[in-house]
Amino acid sequence: MSGIQSLLAIGAVLLFGLVTLRFNSTVVQNISLEVENKVYLTAFSIADDMIEEIKQKAFDEKTITFPTPDSSQLTWPDSLGREGEVWPNFDDIDDYNNYTKPIGLPYVDSFYVSTKVFYVNGNNPDQITTATPTFYKKAEVTVTSPYMSMPVKLSFIFTLK
Repeated sequence: MSGIQSLLAIGAVLLFGLVTLRFNSTVVQNISLEVENKVYLTAFSIADDMIEEIKQKAFDEKTITFPTPDSSQLTWPDSLGREGEVWPNFDDIDDYNNYTKPIGLPYVDSFYVSTKVFYVNGNNPDQITTATPTFYKKAEVTVTSPYMSMPVKLSFIFTLK
């Protein structure tokens, strides 16, 4: 084999190695994106499930048996939370305030769900009301995992009207 043929063979092997390396890194990158997408879809599903669970509850402790026509009779903002209930026996929306729980799944073993509940202004649901109760509550569900770069946050506005 002459020197030129050896040089061409070495160049071909080098070119083949570079193409193979690039192909392998692309495959690994696509697989990691696929796994990350599955984790985020699962996190959205967990957050949505929590909101659906909260939707099944009464608006307020004072409205479990009958609705109240006066918002001042509702639970005050500084008292939002459990009145002695333990999950899964929550009976109203604000029992989920400051509620957290870990969720383990076969392929991602550590999702953490946390929930906050606020009274909000009926005309501006982004404005939290801390002075008096209103007929509007906002539940904000956050799902985190060490496998996600950013948490997933979903919120829902509940109304008694």
